[in-house]
Amino acid sequence: MTEKTINQTPEHASWKSYYELCKPKVVMLIVFTAVVGMFLAVPGMVPWQPLIFGTIGIGFAASSAAAINHFLDQEFDAKMARTQGRPLPHGDLTSAQVLGFAFSLGIIAMLVLIFLVNELTALLTFISLIGYAVIYTVYLKHATPQNIVIGGAAGAAPPVLGWSAVTATIDPHSLLLFLIIFIWTPPHFWALAVARRDEYAKAGIPMLPVTHGADFTRLHIVFYTVLLLLVTLLPYLTGMSGLLYLVTAVGLGLRFLYYAVLLKKTADDKIAMEAFKFSIIYLMVLFAVLLIDHYI
Repeated sequence: MTEKTINQTPEHASWKSYYELCKPKVVMLIVFTAVVGMFLAVPGMVPWQPLIFGTIGIGFAASSAAAINHFLDQEFDAKMARTQGRPLPHGDLTSAQVLGFAFSLGIIAMLVLIFLVNELTALLTFISLIGYAVIYTVYLKHATPQNIVIGGAAGAAPPVLGWSAVTATIDPHSLLLFLIIFIWTPPHFWALAVARRDEYAKAGIPMLPVTHGADFTRLHIVFYTVLLLLVTLLPYLTGMSGLLYLVTAVGLGLRFLYYAVLLKKTADDKIAMEAFKFSIIYLMVLFAVLLIDHYI
């Protein structure tokens, strides 16, 4: 993919291209965990204003960060089969269009959060946006094989953002939710990295399986999955959740661990992709049960 192709002016900029810039599947999961944080922050129903405007602000900020990531990673995306079809490498949008879209979303998000939610949520959301879109994408991703571990802090913030949108505080229980996603991120992303290690190597991105090998990464997936199983017990042990959550967390954790151990034993990239896909279901179900348990 040549530079001319990347920066060519598209004849028709489809709304679908802008929609893809937002990484909608990722953003939906981010917004979902943020909304769960909102509901866990109160014993009853969440007040309508932080629920609606907090969701909009956090969602727009996450979409803005995703679009900035598209812009900054366009040359690397062009080298990887998994990402060659994205709007910039494919020539559907120009860099100027992507940046204009990203900054528009970011500005709207900040204005909504500052004036219709609270300043703390706006500040935390802005820090998360910069953490992912700039610090992770520009520096960490290309500087260290521990990129996803350190950079995972930005992706783990949504429950804290949701909680603060309702209470205007940083509650210890919201930090437990942060910790769960933070520990979940490495085994989730490394499973994908193991299956796509040749693409990352071609793009020159020092993911762990590229720098230390797939076997080393599989071992670390097992380690982090065990740690995740232990961390997910904390909401029950601290009295934040009940028996329904505990049973679900243990069951999901053992299933995730099964995939991790199977991947370590078989070294099968198909298992790696199955583990990656299950990890997404894992987080969605875990947070959904946290929400259900909260109201039982």
